[in-house]
Amino acid sequence: MKIVFPVQDDGGMESQVYSHFGSARLFIMIDTNTNLVETIVNQDMGHQHGQCKPLDALGGHLVDAVVVGGIGGGALRTLNSAGVKVYRAVEGSIQENLELTKRGVLPEFTIEHTCAGHGTDGECVH
Repeated sequence: MKIVFPVQDDGGMESQVYSHFGSARLFIMIDTNTNLVETIVNQDMGHQHGQCKPLDALGGHLVDAVVVGGIGGGALRTLNSAGVKVYRAVEGSIQENLELTKRGVLPEFTIEHTCAGHGTDGECVH
């Protein structure tokens, strides 16, 4: 399974999961079958609110799941329609959230829990 975690800074597995998918500078992708860890630069950073193209942001990488603090409704629908599950991260590192994902305890995002916009620092506004 390939899981993506949006982050602002690449600190490997100790990176803090970012609060908003579309404005994350980077994505850390982990292949749980091979333990390969790869950093992806967000290819859709300059989008307007509501215009996020999450598959473009991932630079063509095919993934099975995203674990993030917040995400907009359009991005959620696009990812879900591509077969990507999106889970709500807990505050903490990729390592902590990866363990929770493997245990199946992170809730899956629904449209009712998506973001209402971007804050001044790009963070999710609920």
